[in-house]
Amino acid sequence: MSEIMNTPMTPAAPAAAPAGGVLLQPSRGRVIAITSGKGGVGKTFLSANLAAALTRRGLRVLVLDADLGLANLDVVLNLYPKLTLHDVFTGKCALDDAILKAPGGFSVLLAGSGMVEYSRLTPEVRDDFLRLMEQVVPRYDVVLLDTGAGISDVVLFTLSLASEILLVATPEPTSLTDAYATIKVLATQQGRQQVRLVVNQAVRPGDGRAITAQLQAVLNRFVGAALGGERSAGGAAVRLIHMGDIPVDKAVKEAVMRRQLLLLHTPGCPAALAVGQIAGRLVDTVLKAIA
Repeated sequence: MSEIMNTPMTPAAPAAAPAGGVLLQPSRGRVIAITSGKGGVGKTFLSANLAAALTRRGLRVLVLDADLGLANLDVVLNLYPKLTLHDVFTGKCALDDAILKAPGGFSVLLAGSGMVEYSRLTPEVRDDFLRLMEQVVPRYDVVLLDTGAGISDVVLFTLSLASEILLVATPEPTSLTDAYATIKVLATQQGRQQVRLVVNQAVRPGDGRAITAQLQAVLNRFVGAALGGERSAGGAAVRLIHMGDIPVDKAVKEAVMRRQLLLLHTPGCPAALAVGQIAGRLVDTVLKAIA
């Protein structure tokens, strides 16, 4: 999107008080979807390490691998599941049998990889997901949905199950373009009034705030027109909330290659500390009632 690349990057203004998002499923206020417009930006890395950081704060956390076609949460966590979400959906096992305890103390429900039958949002897939969410959400303080990348019908349906969207992007132009497209769809098709943004692989302090301001300006200009003048409480078509940056850190690659959580492999490195700060902001703004 040329409009993104041509918008100057300026420091973001101080955020206004959080505006209430559109809860598509009001009973699921503890569900946070972690997504991205482009693959390969660290979405699953953040899902796993954020779960560990929230668990350290005393919360009961489940990470649900909702990328049914290209699941890789098991690789990040070095787990070898005998039973997966596919077995739950097909009735081959009970839900409790498929939930595993991950390194870091949180629970995971893993999905099999390469399952073509889950590449489209069929009525069966939709019903399976809804039944699953009804069972798992009451059992945990927070459920993190590690979704697929992009704006397929399966990904968008998964996002509709969450009360909060945590979008992961990198400073690269392709990632920012796809992030913009994702936010636009969430605003125009799902009525989202706010999206939380994490910038991964930030090179300089302040990169994330500048990127957030840049994307916000483009959204105000183009998505506002598409919505016919509708605005959130903060005056924008859709409000971006900068949740933090994760800096470029060689410890991340080392942890990924070792298939270990960064918070366990190198807990004091800059990237691990940044994930901990993001977890703190989530607790303060989204999960404070149960923390």
